[in-house]
Amino acid sequence: MELDELQTIWQNMSTELEQQKKLTNTLIMEMTQQKYKNKFSKLKTYETIGGVICFAAAIYLIFNFGKLDTWYLSLSGIFAIAFLVILPILTLGTLNSISGLKLQEKNYSETIISYQKQKKRLLIIQQAGIFCSFLFMLVSLPVASKILKDKDLFVDGQNLLWYIPIMTVFLLFFARWGYGCYKSITTSAENLLTELE
Repeated sequence: MELDELQTIWQNMSTELEQQKKLTNTLIMEMTQQKYKNKFSKLKTYETIGGVICFAAAIYLIFNFGKLDTWYLSLSGIFAIAFLVILPILTLGTLNSISGLKLQEKNYSETIISYQKQKKRLLIIQQAGIFCSFLFMLVSLPVASKILKDKDLFVDGQNLLWYIPIMTVFLLFFARWGYGCYKSITTSAENLLTELE
């Protein structure tokens, strides 16, 4: 064999090796993208179901809004409708943004920065949702009581005495569990991204 033939064979092997390396990197990125997306699929399913329930409740409140005949019940009804519509939209929008992060479009540091921004936004929305849930808890019983039983609980507040403590305890445990799930999933997704480095 001559030196030219050896150089040609060597260059061909080098080219093939480089192509295999690119293909391997592409496959790794695609697999990582799928794993990353799967991290949020369960949350998206639960939030979508919750969103449908919230929208149905908001529509029900809108159609029965005329039964809220005092200013404070009307104000409570407006807050309840706003809560039931805005929070699911914000949560689902942020979940779609964070799960739709394209890992191959940016370099590693840009991807991490984008992820950190989306993660922070998602957790802030969850914290705001927890706070608003306590307000929603306070207005939902009087609104529901007026629409369903035609009773004004602000005037006859006996039921509020047992309702508020029980629902507060329930909401504290549920909010802590839900926020913990969000933190766990976002941390797990972040660990997956750091493995790319």
